[in-house]
Amino acid sequence: MHTELCDRLGIEFPIFAFTHCRDVVAAVSNAGGLGVLGAVGFSPEQLETELAWLDEHVGDRPYGVDIVIPGKYEGMDELDPAKLNEMLEGMIPDEHRRFARQLLAEHGVPELPDDSEAPSLLGWTAATAQPQVDTILRHPKVKLVANALGTPPDDVIAQVHAAGVLVAALCGSARQARHHAEAGVDVVIAQGTEGGGHTGEIGSLVLWPEVIDAVAPTPVLAAGGIGSGRQVAAALAMGAQGVWTGSLWLTVEEADVPPAQMESYLSASSSDTVRSRAWTGKPCRMLKNDWTEAWGREDTPDPLGMPLQFMVTGEAVARGHRYPEAARDVNFNPVGQVVGRMVKVRRTKDVIYDLVEETIEASERLGRLLGQPADA
Repeated sequence: MHTELCDRLGIEFPIFAFTHCRDVVAAVSNAGGLGVLGAVGFSPEQLETELAWLDEHVGDRPYGVDIVIPGKYEGMDELDPAKLNEMLEGMIPDEHRRFARQLLAEHGVPELPDDSEAPSLLGWTAATAQPQVDTILRHPKVKLVANALGTPPDDVIAQVHAAGVLVAALCGSARQARHHAEAGVDVVIAQGTEGGGHTGEIGSLVLWPEVIDAVAPTPVLAAGGIGSGRQVAAALAMGAQGVWTGSLWLTVEEADVPPAQMESYLSASSSDTVRSRAWTGKPCRMLKNDWTEAWGREDTPDPLGMPLQFMVTGEAVARGHRYPEAARDVNFNPVGQVVGRMVKVRRTKDVIYDLVEETIEASERLGRLLGQPADA
């Protein structure tokens, strides 16, 4: 279970794991995959702390970092963070802030202490992501920088390449994939609509081969709904060079997930998710709850575009992190449809090894169907 991309990155297994938890990143990389830290939400100073910790805990193993520079968003021509923030603040209707705070109050979620600051634009724009990129590239164990929304700007691609690091980008259609490849992206990540977080509308089994054919010979990682080695084997059989996973790592022992949120994931079925603009302004798959239902009603404000909506909901995210028990029904729970398989807490290493073992078993089973000996 080894592909050419494994050799380029110096990893044992073609399993890529996106997570916001540094402990999970380290555990995945140490188990032979590539852990990828989600940088959105970190200031450059906070990100430096996280990456310095990872450098100490991955040994000689590599890891990656995921940034968010949308291909299209409000205020994208303004590159001064202070001016951009001031401009965007003036574009947010008061009714949206009132509605968000009303929802939290109705559910008894306490307000933040006076000395706490809610996140706003951290990492959601080119202006705020560029300092993150500068920080990332100071760490030589980072071998991959991925962009979660759209093709990275040309100057970012050039900067990352100059540091000898590969650039990846997620997509939800063959058209987006071709745009990535034409811009010089090294790895295209094809994420089906089943995946957690920001997704398109095309299912994985349709999307993966479309993208693989559209950008060949650029390597493609398959993403969206992967929770077993059988699915990994299917992706590799279609021509993918590996798999990009995310939801699986929300319920591992190393994940920094509060008990109430963890229980929400463990008890959910695959039909309990929804694609909603209620948190970030772009369609994002998450658990359905009172928050997503409220923003979807006809008599409530329509979600704003990115990054305006998160400037409204950032306070709710911060209050949910601080008071997860109170915010259980109005918390931000991004996760894919694979959540129905996430029924128990396991060690990260065990998840990796189970994926590898199941992939080999599925491949051998297919080989027998084709009349090949097990050791072929």
